[in-house]
Amino acid sequence: MAKRITPQEADAFMRQLKTLVIAGVLLVLVPLIFYAVYLDKRLATFEESLSHSPPDELEVDDFGRDDLKHLAANATEGEVVYVPAYSHIYHGSGEPYLLTITLSVRNTSVNDAIVVKSVRYFDTKGKEVKSYLEKPVRLAALGTTEVVIKREDATGGSGANFLVEWFANTPVPQPIIEAVMIDTNSQHGISFVGRGKVISQASAGDEAQGTTEPPPAAP
Repeated sequence: MAKRITPQEADAFMRQLKTLVIAGVLLVLVPLIFYAVYLDKRLATFEESLSHSPPDELEVDDFGRDDLKHLAANATEGEVVYVPAYSHIYHGSGEPYLLTITLSVRNTSVNDAIVVKSVRYFDTKGKEVKSYLEKPVRLAALGTTEVVIKREDATGGSGANFLVEWFANTPVPQPIIEAVMIDTNSQHGISFVGRGKVISQASAGDEAQGTTEPPPAAP
């Protein structure tokens, strides 16, 4: 004859069963939680590594002032490049659509460095808003430097532009200089590129005297 299970034994069995179920769930969930936290930290570290950082400017100790003057005075290649940019465009009934601007200067030489002497930002009326380099920036072969203007900074306007002056101490291929405009706040997002146009050659005399001024406005 089968032994009759008392209510106390049934309660004890159910408690043990619940304990086993909870322990099993914890054994599955705890490693998953730790793994999710690990992945989140890895992703945060990866995104942080992609964050924009200002260009490394030349230090006098690394690239002496006398050497810099000598390099500028004897440069055999150099240009002033106009780059169109847009801090906003218009849509609908003329409402402004704000954009983030990334100016990219890419040295296309596989052997020689170039020096970016100045990056100047102008607004729609041609007024200089900001000069982004206090010191020249040396770009190693195939190196790139960037300037980022945040979406909230609309001082440039729809007719904003950059003047970028660069030079090298040996003939080098023209660098690629362009502005990338982007915004992802809308449902579809938008992005486009403004490519630089050479407006003058930066002569040795101009580089020795200072940054080349933009050509005067037409009367």
